[in-house]
Amino acid sequence: MDQIKIGALLRELRKEKNLSQEQLAEQFGVSSRSVSRWENGNTMPDISLLIELADFYDIEIRELLSGERKRETMNKDMKETLVMVADYTNAEKEKITKSLFGMTAASAVAFGIIGAIVVFRLYRSSEVFHSVLTFWATIGLIYSIMSYVRLMQITGKMDKNQHRKFAVAAFIAGVVVLILTMLLVLFAADVIG
Repeated sequence: MDQIKIGALLRELRKEKNLSQEQLAEQFGVSSRSVSRWENGNTMPDISLLIELADFYDIEIRELLSGERKRETMNKDMKETLVMVADYTNAEKEKITKSLFGMTAASAVAFGIIGAIVVFRLYRSSEVFHSVLTFWATIGLIYSIMSYVRLMQITGKMDKNQHRKFAVAAFIAGVVVLILTMLLVLFAADVIG
């Protein structure tokens, strides 16, 4: 895909409609700087904007992506398919974002419970409370790591396979840390008691 060629076609199409970059930007709800970057080949519009641009200029999405005109009208089936792909992509992003917020909220609750346990522990020291504190701290750590992994997936720095592997590894590491800490607390209770 030649971004320079695509940018030149976008510029040509805009000029054919006698629009300034500002007017086009206003039409699509973006900044004029974004339009300039598209036309200079520095960046590409989002997939949903590409579909809207192709429709606006009455060309096929293939023509837009190749940077060359081939036919006069856009294939309706192709347009519908690309709209469905854009909708699917947006739905996936929304699902991942909701999951991230859920994990972050769970993490906040876990750390809130830890805080309450620490305050209660100041008044009454017991090995049980050390164990509970360790358990909730580990759960908070696992959720924090998984939230970070989800954020990496949302930003595109990690694909689904990497995310799944990292999440499983984080969960296993957290369980191992929890078990080792519980054993340490029990060992300390036997030594002290």
